[in-house]
Amino acid sequence: METFTPTARTQLRRRSQRAVYDKAQVHAILDEGFICHVGFVLDGKPHVLPTAYARSGEQIYIHGSPASRLMAAKGELDICLTVTLTDGLVLARSAFHTSINYRSVVVFGKARLVTDLIEKWQALRSFTNHVIAGRWEQVKQPTEQELKATGVLSLPLEEVSAKVRTGPPIDDEEDYSLPVWGGVVPVLQQFGEPAPDGRVLDGIAAPSLSR
Repeated sequence: METFTPTARTQLRRRSQRAVYDKAQVHAILDEGFICHVGFVLDGKPHVLPTAYARSGEQIYIHGSPASRLMAAKGELDICLTVTLTDGLVLARSAFHTSINYRSVVVFGKARLVTDLIEKWQALRSFTNHVIAGRWEQVKQPTEQELKATGVLSLPLEEVSAKVRTGPPIDDEEDYSLPVWGGVVPVLQQFGEPAPDGRVLDGIAAPSLSR
C-alpha cells in the first residue's frame, strides 16, 4: 500500500486517529472536490484564494488568471493547498460535542508557474475532464492565445496528509439521558437537471453527469 510519509507539517497531533496518509484515499478526496483554497504569503501579507484545480497523477494543477496575485509570483511559491468535503452534520446532545463529518486534504509545497504550452494544454485538459469526464474530447480545443491567457500552477503531491471524521456524535455518558435528538444529518452534493443555454443545436444531448 502506497502512503505519504508524514513530516513535521503533516503529522497530525490532535485527533491523530483521524489521520490518513494512504495515497489512494487522498487521491479519492481530491478527485471528488471541485474547489481548493490556496494559502500563501506575498509581500509579507497572507492570502487565501479559492480556485479550481485538478489532479494528474502525483501533481495538482491550479487554475487562475495570469493577473492574479497567485500567478504573479516569480519563480517557485511556497503554498498550502486544502480541499474539504462535508459529509454530514453531527448533532450531539451538547454544544461541545456537536461536530461535522468531513474528509480533507492538506498539501504543502513549492508551486511553479507552468509556461510550457504543451504542459499547460495537458493541465487544461485535466481541468475540463475533472468538471465533466470526457468533456475535453467533446469541446473546441483552446487556441494558443487562450493558453497564454490562462494561468496554471503545478504543485507536486509530496508533503500531504488527509483527515477524516466519520460516525455518530460521541456524547458524555450522562448526556444520553437528555431529551435532545442525537445523530447525523447527511450532507449530499448532487447534480441537478442540466439547463440548456438556449443556443444548443437540435439533436445535441446534455452530457452525462456521473462521476
